[in-house]
Amino acid sequence: MVSARRFAALEFFCALVAPVAAAAEPEFAAQRRQMAGEIAAMARSTAALPGRERFSDAVMQAMEKVPRHRFVQESAQGAYRNRPLPIGQGQTISQPYIVALSTDLINPEPQDVVLEIGTGSGYQAAVLAEVVTQVFSIEIVEPLGREAAARLAALGYGNVEVRIGDGYQGWPEKAPFDAIIVTAAAPTVPEPLVQQLKPGGRMVIPVGTQHGSQELLLVEKAADGSVAAKVVLPVRFVPLTGAGAEGRGKSR
Repeated sequence: MVSARRFAALEFFCALVAPVAAAAEPEFAAQRRQMAGEIAAMARSTAALPGRERFSDAVMQAMEKVPRHRFVQESAQGAYRNRPLPIGQGQTISQPYIVALSTDLINPEPQDVVLEIGTGSGYQAAVLAEVVTQVFSIEIVEPLGREAAARLAALGYGNVEVRIGDGYQGWPEKAPFDAIIVTAAAPTVPEPLVQQLKPGGRMVIPVGTQHGSQELLLVEKAADGSVAAKVVLPVRFVPLTGAGAEGRGKSR
């Protein structure tokens, strides 16, 4: 378990500047547009599952803007394929379609503050940073968290704050959040995250076991505090891990 002192000592803050990653390296712009086209086509073909046949303009613009090749372990030539890719430490970067879907499902607004569990390489955080005011992201694998924080800062994503720690417990000091995105599969929906979600807020989280079935859930918290969850579609994510999940099955 990460102690409170170590948890605080391992926080990383990016300088407060506006995201500027988009304009860099224009030679990859065509690949990003092609990737966005594949995402749009997949959204139409799977519309019956999530109940939406297109993603918002803001989300699609973010997918076309964020330089995914900066966030993957593989060569840049494969960075814009619509599939997961390794990022080291036994972890992966999610399929672009899933990143876009998860972002769209929270119905992001420009003024929103969003919590992400599982920073990974920082790609999902960068996409979120393009469409909301502030992103707080937690990563339990220290080398990944350090690298992601440095990468996001270098790309100008000053509205992302990365912390090393057990994401199962969320980030109570920064709560409540307008939305939460979890990028690893938990055995159940973590109660601390539900508590940290604002009334009217949304959480997207994969739930299931590492070797069994997993489903992407949309959790909605009503104004009166009541919570409802619905299945969006079957998925496959790495497991959530951390001491916070002990006694609940292995998590990330």
